[in-house]
Amino acid sequence: MGAVEDCTLDIPRGGIAALIGGNGAGKSTSVKMIAGALRPRSGRVSFDGHDITGMPAHQIVDRGLALVPEGRLVFQHLSVHENLLLAGHVARARTACKQNIERVFDLFPRLRERRQQNAGSLSGGEQQMLAIGRGLMTMPRLLILDEPSLGLSPILVGSIFSLVKRLNEDGISVLLVEQNVHQTLAIADYAYVLEKGRIVQQGEGRRLLDDPKVKEAYLGLA
Repeated sequence: MGAVEDCTLDIPRGGIAALIGGNGAGKSTSVKMIAGALRPRSGRVSFDGHDITGMPAHQIVDRGLALVPEGRLVFQHLSVHENLLLAGHVARARTACKQNIERVFDLFPRLRERRQQNAGSLSGGEQQMLAIGRGLMTMPRLLILDEPSLGLSPILVGSIFSLVKRLNEDGISVLLVEQNVHQTLAIADYAYVLEKGRIVQQGEGRRLLDDPKVKEAYLGLA
């Protein structure tokens, strides 16, 4: 887990922000602190004008911020439907649970077909769909996606990035944490480059995509 020492992120309301960097840069640590899974030793986390530093994760979810963690972390021995039900019982989304499940199934028809299947028996791509679906069940205003394309086939990777754009068009702000730098910067309104726990570059996504240093370090282009 990378240590984070100097990381200031400003995620635009209604936009897509990206956090890129190599392994061990501190990306997952950063988003876990934002979502309440880790408590920062110093600094502060503000969401929608309110200080949420150190607030329990379930309270942060109830404020409208959801993290889809790296590695999916679905409940392996529960069905697809049960995984979604659990996520849908947070206070802010409880009354709309049934409608939200239908929305997830509309986004991911494969999950509708496998609604009674144990999550542990799903393919990697299907588990990623379920992980994102669980995040959407909380009706987030800000959705943090930590390495959503990791381990997926190129076709599924393309579907994930298309989904991110669609969710954003539906009004959900997104913080996208990815090692797939090219596709990430292509859709990001604004992006941050994290190295050894520090932000070393930032700017509009497409501008960073053309930056010689970013090309050399992350795209394999000199």
